[in-house]
Amino acid sequence: MMALAMAEGTFIVSSESDSSGEHTGSEEGEGAPLAIDGLSAAQREVLERCLHTLTHAKNDSHTLAALVLITRLCPAGQLDSATLRRIFEAVGLSLPARLLVTAVRGSDASGLPPEELLSLGTALLAALSTDPDMAAHPQLLTTIPLLLGLLADGPKWSPQKQAKHQARQGMEPDQPSQAEDEQSSQSTNTTKEPVQDTAGFKAPSQDATSPTGSEEGTAENGAPTSHSTVKLDEALTTDCYQVLITVCALPRGPDQLLARGAVPALCRALEQKQTLSHEKGLPLLGALLSGKTKEKAWSKHPAELLSLLARVSQDFCQATGLTQLDMCALVPQFLPSPGGTPKDTDLTPTMVSLWAALRPMLQAKLTPGQLGPVLVLSACLLDLCGWEPVGPPKFCCLLVNRACVEVRMGLEEPPDTELSPQLQQTLTACYRIMEAAMEQACSSQGVAQQSDAQPQTAITGLSLQQSRQVLRVLEEAFSAVIYHLQQVDPSRYGDPFIFATFRSLCAWLAEETSCLKEEVTALLPFLMGYARSHLQGESQDEGLSNWMSEMSVGDCSQGGAWTGKDAVRYLLPALCHLSAEDAPRKVLLTLDTPALLVTFLTQGWGDLRGKGGAALTRDPSMETACSALLNFTVTEPEQVRKDPCFRSLESLLSEALPVLLHKPRLLVLAANLCTLGLMIGRLKPAPKAPVEADQRRFFSAALRFLRGALDSSSGPGPVRVSPAWEEWWEEVGELWRLGLQALGGCVKAQPWIITLVREEGWLNHTLAMLGSCSTLPDPHTQGALEEVLCAVALQCPFCRQEISVLLKSSAKGALGSMGSLRKSLTTN
Repeated sequence: MMALAMAEGTFIVSSESDSSGEHTGSEEGEGAPLAIDGLSAAQREVLERCLHTLTHAKNDSHTLAALVLITRLCPAGQLDSATLRRIFEAVGLSLPARLLVTAVRGSDASGLPPEELLSLGTALLAALSTDPDMAAHPQLLTTIPLLLGLLADGPKWSPQKQAKHQARQGMEPDQPSQAEDEQSSQSTNTTKEPVQDTAGFKAPSQDATSPTGSEEGTAENGAPTSHSTVKLDEALTTDCYQVLITVCALPRGPDQLLARGAVPALCRALEQKQTLSHEKGLPLLGALLSGKTKEKAWSKHPAELLSLLARVSQDFCQATGLTQLDMCALVPQFLPSPGGTPKDTDLTPTMVSLWAALRPMLQAKLTPGQLGPVLVLSACLLDLCGWEPVGPPKFCCLLVNRACVEVRMGLEEPPDTELSPQLQQTLTACYRIMEAAMEQACSSQGVAQQSDAQPQTAITGLSLQQSRQVLRVLEEAFSAVIYHLQQVDPSRYGDPFIFATFRSLCAWLAEETSCLKEEVTALLPFLMGYARSHLQGESQDEGLSNWMSEMSVGDCSQGGAWTGKDAVRYLLPALCHLSAEDAPRKVLLTLDTPALLVTFLTQGWGDLRGKGGAALTRDPSMETACSALLNFTVTEPEQVRKDPCFRSLESLLSEALPVLLHKPRLLVLAANLCTLGLMIGRLKPAPKAPVEADQRRFFSAALRFLRGALDSSSGPGPVRVSPAWEEWWEEVGELWRLGLQALGGCVKAQPWIITLVREEGWLNHTLAMLGSCSTLPDPHTQGALEEVLCAVALQCPFCRQEISVLLKSSAKGALGSMGSLRKSLTTN
């Protein structure tokens, strides 16, 4: 609560707080502090009368008078929570909202000047907002635009001025009378003596807000200025910010503030250097922009936030010494999310200036506590704009080296050493710097292998010698990462920092397959156990996501939030590499890795299927899981025959592939599933009983899928890749050819498939295409088609006859150039 006192017939609010943050009464009414349990019977009786009067007050004057008596009897800081709650319920939010509405209209009918109405209203709101239920109440939320307008434009704020700002931003104007209308319909105090006039809004009178009575003020040196120099009273401003800060701390508070225009208003307050805008407004903006509302805020207010970022960056660059070091923790809050930068936005000048300020700091001798925030800011800038604005190659190498040294020092501690939250944040930033350096350092060609689509990922001008140096320090750092993960007990699988460490190592293994082979193979039991734990939902994903957000960590590779289920996703590229090598593959088989991959695919397919008619997006991780399973299928045929997980996989493929035939955007996934299923099918013996329905369904879909790759409809001449496949041919061409070869193996192992080859029209379509075209796209395609045709001809006399007839009539076409096919027909 606030303290009220009578002064010359008007009510005044004191917003002073005691050391605990509780509002206390005025000196005149406080007396000795009394706990409510220490009140005498007479005092309790008076308190009850006051509460009764407060509850049944017939007008606002009675309400205020009752509040005065209560605070004189027992200051707010000494009231227990139950009594405070009764007071809150009696006063409600109607009175302070009406006080604000009347003040911003500038009506003379209230009997009080606008500044006192504002003081009363904001102090009441600040007091009432200390109760979480009150802070989340719709009536209090309707006052937020009023408070924001005051903070942004000072005493001269008006709804008309706010509407102009909103129109300039392309926003729908708020309804200024909404607060008053809600109070009128909900308040039990039907008579509002201090705020009687309920006509429309008016701007506060000039006499009440400006000593000059004009729009122009006077600077300290006496020169006229274009804006009023009248600022809000600091106590009033504190109360306004108190309400906003309390609302922001609520679960849905940031969204509530964002929806009510908090970002542009607070940016305007900073621009106009309003009272406490830097001390309280900037941290509040930081809170809004560093949480889950960051991307939404940037999408709604890009111009204001770009201007704010430029201002914060300028302050950072102009600061010196310890002040600049302290600001390293501030700047990341105001950076946009990687991938969430507004279109047509050039952040390069700001990034260049920030790096120019960071370079001397990274080259200086700093304590670990000072270096940590510098590395965190560096990681955030790398996430956002890559290496291009960082600086010369020598400095880039220095940055990577400092990050690697920090990782080694932080992780090569005895197993029982507990890492502080600050060190965890520093190490997480170092991981991101290391990841940013991996692609370039692991490339033997350096800049020559840079992709035009990602020009910022490489360290420009890095020599081969420097690449080797970076690779060496990265190897040393990841040796420390492996050592640390070897010490992790399963009870710590839910620790978010362990997830960050695990992810970093997976990023390294995705790029580098030749270093630390023995150490990585020895770590496989941990990696698989950790991934399986997260896939099975044994970790708290929400806590992980929140921690990553607090650490200012963005997931650039996946473009989404951190979740525990991503553990397998990050490990998949490494599993592809490791399953292709004999020694680690044997270890992976002992760890039941194929079953884990099948479970991952099953869950991924369930997620895709659950989207129904929604737009389906490609999930590369499912394709990578197929590649790893394909490695096992090719190299471990006996495992495929006896492991029950592959039977489960066949059921999944028979369900998914027919659906994917009608999803052009998922063609790469369909190609992976089709090829994987055919490679498994060639290892299966011919069924003794009637063919199962799911097997028939899969092979029918596979034949239809394979038939759609080539298009000869344009007439004689070379066969072209069909338009639906052309965009993806570079990725699926090899899979398609492998699938054809596997189909030939399936025909040999399971002759019943010949019937489907004829029924589904695959043979007729292929023969017609080969008979009408002159050439195929490439020799590999011709070889794959020839191989499967030879297998079909060998197993089916009718097919052999059809092929022979067409071959004789198409001696000069693509079919006629298939020497192995001609030879096999002659032999048989």
